Amino acid sequence: MQRYLKTVLAAISAFLLSAAATAAAPLHDALDREAKAIEARMIAWRRDIHQNPELGNREFRTAGLVAAHLTKLGYEVREKVATTGIVATLKGGKPGPVIALRADMDALPVAEEVDLPFASKVKTLWRGRETGVMHACGHYAHVAILMAAAEIFARMKADLPGTVKLVFQPAEEGLTIGEKGGAKQMLVEGAFADPKPDAVLGLHVGSNMPAGKLGYRAGPRNAGADVFRITVKGRQTHGASPWRGVDPIVLGSQIVLGLQTIVSRQVDVTTSPAVLTVGIFNGGNRSNIIPDAVELEGTLRSQDMEMRNFIVKRVTETAEGIAKGGGGEAIVLWSDADHVIPLVNNVAMTAKLVPSLQRVAGKDNVSEVPRGMAYDDFSLFAKEVPGFFFNVGVAPNRPSGQVAPNHSPRFEVDEAGLITGLRAIMHATLDRMTVGK
Repeated sequence: MQRYLKTVLAAISAFLLSAAATAAAPLHDALDREAKAIEARMIAWRRDIHQNPELGNREFRTAGLVAAHLTKLGYEVREKVATTGIVATLKGGKPGPVIALRADMDALPVAEEVDLPFASKVKTLWRGRETGVMHACGHYAHVAILMAAAEIFARMKADLPGTVKLVFQPAEEGLTIGEKGGAKQMLVEGAFADPKPDAVLGLHVGSNMPAGKLGYRAGPRNAGADVFRITVKGRQTHGASPWRGVDPIVLGSQIVLGLQTIVSRQVDVTTSPAVLTVGIFNGGNRSNIIPDAVELEGTLRSQDMEMRNFIVKRVTETAEGIAKGGGGEAIVLWSDADHVIPLVNNVAMTAKLVPSLQRVAGKDNVSEVPRGMAYDDFSLFAKEVPGFFFNVGVAPNRPSGQVAPNHSPRFEVDEAGLITGLRAIMHATLDRMTVGK
């Protein structure tokens, strides 16, 4: 009897979803027509932002471009949220839920190596060193897509069954030491208040899929992330007489090697994956002088909080123990500002919105993607309200071995993927307003 009732309820649910989707079909067609009409301008926005990248909490030009565009469209616009963030609201002509859409705006301290007429030539100081600035993760595409969606929703305002809340976020890629920002600070400053969203949607372009393909995953999606900084203190001496001091470079090297045994030998990675990486090792300024101290910085990626807490503890104990054993000292700091929780897609909402992606790209071009160790602080928005985060393929049409990954100085996108991302985020928004409740 119970199985029969479940079958009946499932059939009724499917019927209601089908009926709602049929009723929304004219709006889907209108979204697609508008997307095609705005495609060239969307690509122009992406190229402009590509050529003028800005690091986290410094997206002043990008934020100004976005704010002017949204104000002209009639959105209620709030600026300078978490330094440079934008929150904009458009109430549709028909009652319905509030759906938040997020786009991150920041670039990376990477010197571009792609030969494009709109390549970035921007340079800046990063941690005391001159570096190039590049949108090496494709955030220009996210901004351009959401600017285009904003205009289309504004044109269709009278028929829109709900409210759209746009969140243009700074500093997703991390913060300069001592700063606050990103999704965490946007929430602190009321990005999800008045009105509070019923759901939040987001996308990310990637070179791991060809243009025209979309990827999703229900439940755990991206890893959580932490940043650690280790100062290894020794005692300065001449390089020709190391016995007169304590060499922090040697101790730091031993610490790097010791940290690798935590994940490989001390945690059960069959239950949940984890990655521990040291990405910065700074120390010394002459070949014949052993310095007083060196500095290490790295990242921990994890998808389980219990495992994360264990690794945090062991990193500190390992670094302190190795340094002390060699006559030095290690000071380990974990950055609360840089802590990001794992990204978990709402399972029920994902199931209801996968058909939206399939309608846009075709069933053969939509696939479930594996859990990844990259992080995205969209996870903080998805903790507040049900979230759906999906991937948009933008890989150039060349052999996979010649396609640079995100964060590479040679990262580039096939712009044909942008309209797929635009249509997908709009279809998913409309469906969440109607069939995705």
